[in-house]
Amino acid sequence: MKAVILDMYGVVLKETGDDFVPYIHRTFPNLRDEEIYEPWDKADVGELSSLEVFERLGYTGDLVQIQKEYLDTIRINEEFYTFAKKIKKHNRLALISNDSSEWSSYLREKYDLNAYFDVISISGELKIKKPDERIFRYTLDRLGCTPSDCTYVDDRRYNLESAQKLGMDVILFNSRNVQYSGRIVMNFIELEDIVASTI
Repeated sequence: MKAVILDMYGVVLKETGDDFVPYIHRTFPNLRDEEIYEPWDKADVGELSSLEVFERLGYTGDLVQIQKEYLDTIRINEEFYTFAKKIKKHNRLALISNDSSEWSSYLREKYDLNAYFDVISISGELKIKKPDERIFRYTLDRLGCTPSDCTYVDDRRYNLESAQKLGMDVILFNSRNVQYSGRIVMNFIELEDIVASTI
């Protein structure tokens, strides 16, 4: 193995992203789920700014502060730091995240994540999102690795399927407690054991 590629939400971050709709419903209980997903999905591919998402959902006032209040509910998986320090001794480390450019930048700076990754691919910047294979190919090209050189880790099965079709080894980080027929880890300690066994 030459590289480990991680997802952000539900792996590096404790929150899976499933919390956003309930969070919005606390303020706007009558909004339908699809009315929340529509601007959110557009921000994930760079068609809207993150502040425009909150504006379209009906928020008014200091949108920067409103956005910050939401983002500050998102917590880091503290085990990531120990994992990254150990793994980078022998492997490259990359991140692929479906996220708006602004949210990703804020969270990566808050938790000092940029220092740990050799390559960072954010859907809102690239205007393509997982499971589109192009975001995986882009990341592989920047890593200088073939698919067989890489292990991809995500909490969503459809993203793993896309990476696996390209020839990557895949592991489900099961923060969402789903059924999966392939390899599963529950935390970074278990993931480290698997990666270390391939060195």
